[in-house]
Amino acid sequence: MVSCNSSVMYFGGSILIFSFLPVHGIIIFEFVQVACLTPMNILSTWQANAASGMAVHDDCKLKFLELKAKRTYRFVVFKIEEKQKQVIVEKLGEPTDSYENFSASLPADECRYAVYDFDFVTEENCQKSKIVFVAWSPDTAKVRSKMIYASSKDRFKRELDGIQIELQATDPTEMGLDVIRSRSF
Repeated sequence: MVSCNSSVMYFGGSILIFSFLPVHGIIIFEFVQVACLTPMNILSTWQANAASGMAVHDDCKLKFLELKAKRTYRFVVFKIEEKQKQVIVEKLGEPTDSYENFSASLPADECRYAVYDFDFVTEENCQKSKIVFVAWSPDTAKVRSKMIYASSKDRFKRELDGIQIELQATDPTEMGLDVIRSRSF
């Protein structure tokens, strides 16, 4: 797990939150506009920022890069381990796996993140590929899980450089192949 040091600074109506990830040497900056600035606003903004971002296991980034660059996998399913407070790889799809294998790998009653390498042929008869990010949050999932996944999504997506399509789905029809095709052109 990666430790993160965060600081908060006030600049005339804005709050600057910056976090330093010592292992990776990364500094993350975030400006937040606050209409009515009080010490409680500063504290609650900082706490929300700190609570919303789960650590991302290095394996997540590695497997995503292998999907993107080497096409080693058709899809990757990610899971938040609440006890470890980090996103981990849960399942890898073989390059020959179908979209049905991908959709079947998402649990019916639990939230997940996933990326899918979607191959298609354009009207000009060119073979193309797009990487689709799916934020899977079924209606039957626990409310706490939905909140954790929703608040951690943007932080996690920033780690995956190269996502071309984003879908938020609560049931399989919202992430069907027809939906992905319509967003690909």
